[in-house]
Amino acid sequence: MELTTQHGDFNRQNFGDDFIWGVATAAFQVEGSCDCDGKGESIWDVFAAKRGKIKNGDKPHIACDFYNRYKEDIDLIKQLNIPNFRFSISWSRILPSGIGEINQLGIDHYNRVIDYCLEQGVEPWVTVYHWDLPQALEAKGGWTNREVVNWFSEFVRVCANNFGHKVKNWMVMNEPSVFTGAGYFLGVHAPGRLGLGNFLPAVHHALMSIAAGGRILRELLPNTAEIGTTFSCSYIEPKSDKPRDVAAANQVNTLLNRLYIEPILGLGYPEKDLPVLKKMKKYIRPGDVESMQFDFDFIGVQLYTREIVEYSFLTPYIHANIVKAKKRNVPLTDMGWEVYPPSIYKILKQFNQYTNIRKLYITENGAAFPDEVKDDVVNDVKRTAYLQEYLQQVLKAKKEGCKVSGYFVWTLTDNFEWAEGYNPRFGLIHVNFDTQKRIVKSSGQWYGDFIKA
Repeated sequence: MELTTQHGDFNRQNFGDDFIWGVATAAFQVEGSCDCDGKGESIWDVFAAKRGKIKNGDKPHIACDFYNRYKEDIDLIKQLNIPNFRFSISWSRILPSGIGEINQLGIDHYNRVIDYCLEQGVEPWVTVYHWDLPQALEAKGGWTNREVVNWFSEFVRVCANNFGHKVKNWMVMNEPSVFTGAGYFLGVHAPGRLGLGNFLPAVHHALMSIAAGGRILRELLPNTAEIGTTFSCSYIEPKSDKPRDVAAANQVNTLLNRLYIEPILGLGYPEKDLPVLKKMKKYIRPGDVESMQFDFDFIGVQLYTREIVEYSFLTPYIHANIVKAKKRNVPLTDMGWEVYPPSIYKILKQFNQYTNIRKLYITENGAAFPDEVKDDVVNDVKRTAYLQEYLQQVLKAKKEGCKVSGYFVWTLTDNFEWAEGYNPRFGLIHVNFDTQKRIVKSSGQWYGDFIKA
């Protein structure tokens, strides 16, 4: 397969000169150095140490060693012509106990990362929270404890006061649906809690924290910051046009794509289409509905695939079942996700219908495929084709008037992919986790050439 920077009328210029191009990472997935320079334990440090929680028993202690190799990786970002770098701040690295005493060594580290980005002409985009809650706060109830709104607010203030004079672009929180759903309902992610009694308060407190974080950033950085937050999405379709399948798909769409964004937009919880949310009332206090609202400068949409949904009597609360992609004879990534480029177009059109969203960015999109290193070359044709095809769908949405203004690839380097360990490789850059050697894949070279063209 010959890779080019143009595909018909598909090239960088079609997106416009002000379209944002970037790449994204998360602190816990790349940094390593889990107990260095005063860092406290996070819920992921504790969860990953438990037997059977991470595939192959993989450990996050080194990961990509970004904590020590950040200059090398930022140099590669510059080499690839990628102008924007999204990364997160480890809460327990700068506040080891979650609140209280600040760890100056942690502050110094992130200032060095930010400074080096700026020296290299790479714009830093900071995600305040990307799933690594300090374990000391989880011991007090974590996201199920209403006090977490105050704890998180303190964390945001520390970040704004220490980095706000250099960082213009902020994302308050990453994918609340994933860390509340996988971590506080299904138990497959940290902290490993189960059940509706954990999930519902975690959702409510996370949403209140997102809005509180936005208000704090706007108060402390009133004239300089562009403030957003990100949501995980999947395009949902019913298995058939049978009313029960259609109703099931509507419930899953509400759970995955509407539950988190609509309260932020002032639309309240969509309990009409997801009746189990009526149980949320026990956690809502007077003034909460107003407190969950915030007028963000942008919303980050993160999408990888679509899901096909069928009715299921046996599934509690939603009576819906996701038909696994591997049973549908469709192209798959290493995560078992369907490769379906129109999904990103359709979800952009769906979110564009919210009139009070000012601007949309794709803040994560990418794919894990098996990579083979041959003579220090990684020719990842499938990943390159994935990026090209999904970007064509982003362009289609933009041409049809969707207010999509940027695109960030997930991810820069192969990394610690949470409970999946090191097997799924999403990176534009291959990492040998034994030697830490980096090799730019052909997908990374294509993306850099596309941006430069």
